[in-house]
Amino acid sequence: MVPSNEIATEITHEEFKDIINNSHRLVIVDFFAEWCMPCLMLAPFIEELAEKFDKVKFVRINVDDNEELSRRYRISSIPCLVFFKDGKEVNRIIGNQPIENIEEKINEYLD
Repeated sequence: MVPSNEIATEITHEEFKDIINNSHRLVIVDFFAEWCMPCLMLAPFIEELAEKFDKVKFVRINVDDNEELSRRYRISSIPCLVFFKDGKEVNRIIGNQPIENIEEKINEYLD
């Protein structure tokens, strides 16, 4: 089970389905790999955003451990942030972006 705090937590394929299908708020999934330097550089910003935006659920998916899920969502470049609202993908940000760009996209989807 994913902890109730809002800090970005690494999750499994099974937890992913539960979070995406049962969340009525914005969910941002960080597809990453431990060997990916841009992913490692983005991680602290994701943690900072998770602390700032309490109406957003941030989770992380390791592409090496979840190949089927990565294929299903056509993750071909990492890092890749996929935005879900009401269980549907609404946007994605590919590559390491400035935190301000990510914040701007988040604000577009908040009610």
